[in-house]
Amino acid sequence: MSDMKELSRLAYDLRKETIDMIVAGNNGHIGGDMSVMEILVTLYFKQMNISVENMNDNNRDLFVMSKGHCVEAYYAVLARKGFLDIKKVTEDYSKFGSQFIGHPNNKLPGIEMNSGSLGHGLPVCIGMALAGKMDKKDYRVYTVMGDGELAEGSVWEAAMAGNQYHLDNLCAVVDRNRLQISGNTEDVMGHDDLYTRFASFGWHVINVADGNDIEQLNAAFEEAKVTKGKPTILIANTVKGKGSTVMENKPAWHHHIPTKEEYDLIMKDFEARKEML
Repeated sequence: MSDMKELSRLAYDLRKETIDMIVAGNNGHIGGDMSVMEILVTLYFKQMNISVENMNDNNRDLFVMSKGHCVEAYYAVLARKGFLDIKKVTEDYSKFGSQFIGHPNNKLPGIEMNSGSLGHGLPVCIGMALAGKMDKKDYRVYTVMGDGELAEGSVWEAAMAGNQYHLDNLCAVVDRNRLQISGNTEDVMGHDDLYTRFASFGWHVINVADGNDIEQLNAAFEEAKVTKGKPTILIANTVKGKGSTVMENKPAWHHHIPTKEEYDLIMKDFEARKEML
């Protein structure tokens, strides 16, 4: 699957599946799931060398969902890619004894690392990328972080190491939706200008003006691939709750469960947005 319009429409289908999962499990971080969707779709359906067929290949690309609380969107993408059964995920999600828990679980196919303790994804990916260099492998390493997550000091230790070891096989993404559980990121722990901050740590920085636009994301990932001598980070300016006016840019939707009325409005909005593409 490669057509950008087709991928953009897929993102809305996967949003629907994510909402159904959250409603069925009565749990989930819905706002961030919506903001990160196009990033995951671009990586899994356009950029990364990863599939069910090569998931045990030592030269496959590696991905870590550092903002692991947005696992519902991740499950939906992995299911569409063939790693999981979406019906089973939806039925079992967040149920007692289920493997489909509220954070990534590497006992499931396609998931490289348990995550959710914020600030761990980038440091682990530094190790993965460094191992690739040492072993002379061609794989690339990707991670997605939340902007609230950047308050963790381990992120900046990892940023120093990425430049120190010239890890040009590493590409990180910040899902820059500017909201976290406590409110606006700039009120909780401000970190504008992220472009300047990461550049000062020696990274190649790409500002993605619309982080929910697959064409812009794809172009940025392509630029990252040809950047040599340093790691790349994408600052993807996204909308929390993207896809429905019921949710967009509303802090309360960090992990709100839709009512029946809200659910119907959200699904109607998704279909309308999809038809506009």
